[in-house]
Amino acid sequence: MNEDTEMEDGLSSENSEEVREECLKSFRSPDYIMEPGIFNELKRYFIAGGDPEQVIDLLSKNYMATAQMANLMAEWLILAGTNIADVQSMVENHMKELVLKSFDPKKADKIFSEDGETPSWLTEIIGHPTWRSLIYRLAEEYPDCLILNFTIKLISDAGFQSEITSISTAAQQIEVFSRILKTSISSYLESSDDDEKSKLIEDCAKIACHGKHTFIFSQLLLHVLSQEPKGGSTICRLSEEITRAALKESYDVTEILMALNESVSSHPKAAHSLSAMLSRRSLNPADITILWKLYSSSDPPPVDFLRIPQFLELLNDVLFKPGVKINVEHKPKYIYLLAYASSVVETGIKGQKKSVNRDEVKSTLMAIEKAHEICSTTRSSAELLAELSSLYQCLKYPVVSVGIFRWIEVTVTEPSYFKLSTDHTPLHLALLDEIVAVNHLLHPQVFKLLVNLFESRQDELDVLVQLELRKTLLDRMVNLLSRGYVVPVIKYIKQCFQRCETDVSLIRYFVLEVLDIVSPPYTPEFVKLFLPMVSNEEITGSLKGDLENEPVSDFISHCKATLEQVQ
Repeated sequence: MNEDTEMEDGLSSENSEEVREECLKSFRSPDYIMEPGIFNELKRYFIAGGDPEQVIDLLSKNYMATAQMANLMAEWLILAGTNIADVQSMVENHMKELVLKSFDPKKADKIFSEDGETPSWLTEIIGHPTWRSLIYRLAEEYPDCLILNFTIKLISDAGFQSEITSISTAAQQIEVFSRILKTSISSYLESSDDDEKSKLIEDCAKIACHGKHTFIFSQLLLHVLSQEPKGGSTICRLSEEITRAALKESYDVTEILMALNESVSSHPKAAHSLSAMLSRRSLNPADITILWKLYSSSDPPPVDFLRIPQFLELLNDVLFKPGVKINVEHKPKYIYLLAYASSVVETGIKGQKKSVNRDEVKSTLMAIEKAHEICSTTRSSAELLAELSSLYQCLKYPVVSVGIFRWIEVTVTEPSYFKLSTDHTPLHLALLDEIVAVNHLLHPQVFKLLVNLFESRQDELDVLVQLELRKTLLDRMVNLLSRGYVVPVIKYIKQCFQRCETDVSLIRYFVLEVLDIVSPPYTPEFVKLFLPMVSNEEITGSLKGDLENEPVSDFISHCKATLEQVQ
């Protein structure tokens, strides 16, 4: 049976007069001859006994040539000297606005279902970035639209999955979501730049934390990948950052994380105690006592239980965060669990019982105990100064440096701290220099704290005192730079200068301090970031030619000579 016969059978039950009127109404629409359904409508009209002359008359009278006029205007603009790319962009952007304004998901799905197959124009538009970006916007606004969900899959199949990392509809399609997650994880593994890695972690966490099902899928995949000998620890870090992001969104993911731990079934007591505290996000003396007994025994559970980042943060806060009250009777248990988690070494083959090396537990425990005592009892700068040498010894233990940093962070961000401090360089800030020296993993956190303090308003202080305080903070940043955290520090100071929100004298002070500690050879990235500041007349113009500030001229000359050799 051919198509016309089928249509005739379909119309046999319809009123021919109604069909003709319906078709004529469509033919009276402006530019209806340009509609994709014109041929089907003409067939219906003629089968219902419609007059061909009337059709020709209506279609011709209502032909406004809107599309052709747009093409003509575009040609005139090009003839008038406008760039072809600009004209194309102008037309495309206007069309995008019209589609966004008038898009009807029901009508769109109707076209999709009527065609019965992928429309040819749909496969064509996904090859153009402009129209892909339109699809992304529409998909965000109409997540239940079938044709948009199908188009997202086509885009993913075509290899453009990296563009759709923020599309919520992609999370509803396992194939698309898998590709997006794979691309995001691969980008993270391949990146070597710290700033870029932080951004990639945020993107990956955003994808994984879209919903509970995406979180479970992502964590299960990362758990399998983390078992690989090559890159397993890096994957573990990514998994932990995703968990952190989920907790920030107030998701309770404890059950999921515990389910992924292979030791849960063999150590139910430890698992139950940890789950209870992690779900409540607070430590419980009863559960702590259970864990303490288990890990003090001759056959303790795996140390990985205690190394869950959220649990370590809870222990860290209860021992070092100012203002937190701790039960004296249970304090040794908190200290023991933190020392055990940070110093025990387990060796052995996976799947078999591992041997536990506790050689460093006692010394670590004593360091934590001493540091906790100093942080919880010290009130004045004089008291802290008397304990400084002891603190420096304790800081050699990474777990203590993390705790001391937490103590410093809470203390110096108190609104009245700098108002009450009389020292030129407060001892808490001086301690940051030692933390930077002994624990390079804390560099990003220390830098973040320094930036927050540098940008904080200290209106209660005299203007000159504020200036000296910022110089003190810049000294800490220069020390951080000298310990290897170079690019982030230079980038930040450059941004401060470009935003014109920082006194130029402070930028000049920073530049001179850096020049005083650096020497050739310099990396291209360092030169690219630092040379513009050193060469800037506003910053160093008054210093050039000054015998005391020869480093300025020397640095500029060396960099220029190096650049000439490269060219």
